[in-house]
Amino acid sequence: MIVLVDRFGWLTAVLAGALAVTAFAPFGWYPLVLLSLAVLFNQWLGEIPRRAFITGYLFGLGFFGAGISWVYVSIHHYGHVPVVPALLVMSGLVAFLSLYPAAVGYCIRRLLPGKPGWATMVLALPAGWILSEWVRGWLFSGFPWLTIGSSQVNSPLSGYAPVAGVFGTGLVVAVSAGLLLAIASDRNRYPSLGLLVVLWAGGLLLDRVEWTQPRGAALDVALVQGNIAQEDKWATDNLVATLGRYSELTFALQDIDVVVWPETAIPAFYHQVEDSFIPYLQTELQAAGMTLLTGIPVLDRESWDYYNSVISINTETAFYSKQHLVPYGEYLPLRDVIGDTLDALAVPNADFTSGTAGQPLLHAAGYPVATSVCYEVIFGEQLIRDLPEAAMLVNVSNDAWFGGSLAPHQHLEMARMRARETGRPMLRATNTGISAIIDYRGNIMARSAQDEEVVLTGSVIPRAGATPYVRVGNMPVITLCVALLLMTWVTSRKRSSR
Repeated sequence: MIVLVDRFGWLTAVLAGALAVTAFAPFGWYPLVLLSLAVLFNQWLGEIPRRAFITGYLFGLGFFGAGISWVYVSIHHYGHVPVVPALLVMSGLVAFLSLYPAAVGYCIRRLLPGKPGWATMVLALPAGWILSEWVRGWLFSGFPWLTIGSSQVNSPLSGYAPVAGVFGTGLVVAVSAGLLLAIASDRNRYPSLGLLVVLWAGGLLLDRVEWTQPRGAALDVALVQGNIAQEDKWATDNLVATLGRYSELTFALQDIDVVVWPETAIPAFYHQVEDSFIPYLQTELQAAGMTLLTGIPVLDRESWDYYNSVISINTETAFYSKQHLVPYGEYLPLRDVIGDTLDALAVPNADFTSGTAGQPLLHAAGYPVATSVCYEVIFGEQLIRDLPEAAMLVNVSNDAWFGGSLAPHQHLEMARMRARETGRPMLRATNTGISAIIDYRGNIMARSAQDEEVVLTGSVIPRAGATPYVRVGNMPVITLCVALLLMTWVTSRKRSSR
């Protein structure tokens, strides 16, 4: 085991956590997450469970404190919550999320006490980390932001994404960090180095495999980024100007098959424009031979439920309603207990209703598409439910809530990982940026700048077939992580009983 600034171990843990954030967009220094985790693993190996908990918690404070600082921007600058309450909300979220790495350190050192072996640093700690990310992705509705696999979308390890998804890719990252630590601490140095080379070479080899196939001719597509300021978006006086801007930008296009507008690009309920603006769009779209997919809120006037929806318009209309809502952004958990505290936010009717699972797929230019709204794109297993039927992915978002923070870049990075996992191109339209046309390998073919009115054009090829991840989801990787922990625990017990 390496001794790293033992006297200031708490500071080392915090700085290592903050360092890991630089592996993600917009920095993209993906090797640094290996170094960051290696430092954390090294500190855990020499500590009793209680101190391992504290070290993991401090790492989490650095990691999430730096990585999701954008929460303050959303709440204060756009939610109009005063500075102190906004800081308290952000700090509370960071404090809660930091419990995940803290729990990993505590549990591993509790299960595997005594002098740690090679298997602990290379197998058990990486497996525990990935299990904590997986739990974080669904517990209390889930928050799988900053999963370490997403940081590798530009690295040789991205070849693992279509095979094992973001958690499988993350497991390879964490095992690589453990191997670096083993090499540095002279634990089976040469076998560790050989295994590290094999893992990274394996990513390069898998990157050459074509898991999906073209499904037809290329489609000419356009993403319309209207750049409507968040404070103006829902103002009634701006409705006509907003609809006019999107219409003008769209119908100036020629020879386009599919147009995508952002989340709630139509800032009025469907029934309010059903007999006026929607028929106008249908007429113009049919004349131009285009399909439009756009975000629009929908009110069910029988149940009085509100939905954050996407509508596809050409010869007929169809809807997709967002399934995975943002807690405290689109609905208030325990509203009966907490009260109407969201009334201060600058959005109408903050309590939306979740759309049901298994909704019929929307179609664009004759092809079925897997649709997601904003935050939903970070949930890989939700998107693969629509595959292999869907020929491409569409994500609409309003990242204006994030301002100039890290979040729009991180959000786009996770969208790229979904394209890589599924072997499908993605069209991602946002209100103020970053909009992007992403190919089936997760590469950005075209992207917009932020805070600009842009029409992004390009082409995508619909795809058929299914990657291994689409077929099996996350369970094989999660099962493997549990098996690695059990195997290491059993081996440790046998060794200590001798």
